[in-house]
Amino acid sequence: MSNMNKTDESSDLMVKVQAAHKFFDDLHVLKGVDLEVKRGEVCVLLGPSGSGKSTLLRCINELEQVSGGRIYLNGELLGMVEENPSSNPIRALLDRKRGSITSEGKLLRKLPDKEIARQRAKVGMVFQRFNLFPHKTALENVMEAPMQVKGLSKQKAKSQALELLERVGLSDRDDHYPSQLSGGQQQRVAIARALAMEPELMLFDEPTSALDPELVGEVLSVMQDLARGGMTMIVVTHEIGFAREVADHVVFMDEGKILEQGTPEQVINHPQNPRTQDFFSKVL
Repeated sequence: MSNMNKTDESSDLMVKVQAAHKFFDDLHVLKGVDLEVKRGEVCVLLGPSGSGKSTLLRCINELEQVSGGRIYLNGELLGMVEENPSSNPIRALLDRKRGSITSEGKLLRKLPDKEIARQRAKVGMVFQRFNLFPHKTALENVMEAPMQVKGLSKQKAKSQALELLERVGLSDRDDHYPSQLSGGQQQRVAIARALAMEPELMLFDEPTSALDPELVGEVLSVMQDLARGGMTMIVVTHEIGFAREVADHVVFMDEGKILEQGTPEQVINHPQNPRTQDFFSKVL
């Protein structure tokens, strides 16, 4: 990979979002978002529904492509490749037709699907809905991606999956199908499945919102264990207590913009932005 597609940021920066915009037709969902997440940091995104939090996660995981701006993972530009335009005028014209020229005069093109898949393999994502294969056991759900995507042998994938199920407290449920598990147990299987790909970054999109209140704690406990283990995490949640206890970095979003960010103490307990103050006055 050329150095042009690497940032010159220090090596402790895991995620850099730079002036990110996202449109869905005429709907402007992300409006110039800038965000940096350091390696080993837990970043929690808070804000009202519809503020762009989940869309930002989907852009970081390349389920959506930003309409403008850039996102870097470990210094690597996601989803696109940046090149110098050709000095040949005909080739330069073709370049303009198949890509776009940035304000810096660089050619920006979408990466091939194979390269995007390579990048996405570095990011684990846990969704609101568990999305487990209903016809596979918990063990088989966790084994699937390492065998299919990474080419692990069945024996190695099984050994790894058993370790991960133990890590999320489900070693005694490895032969159970999703229909035989509670919502909290299914979400823990989903976390183990994401970890099976050995990601550099974990994204959580409201992982407890579909759970009964009494099951929320068991999922948050697993996430706290991951944080203690040094996993870099970006979490969209309405669980203010989790943000207070676990987050290193809290971000408040509204209407597609980051209005305030800092430590939990700064953002939750002593917000400066009037919209942030109004939000927390109603939810705390």
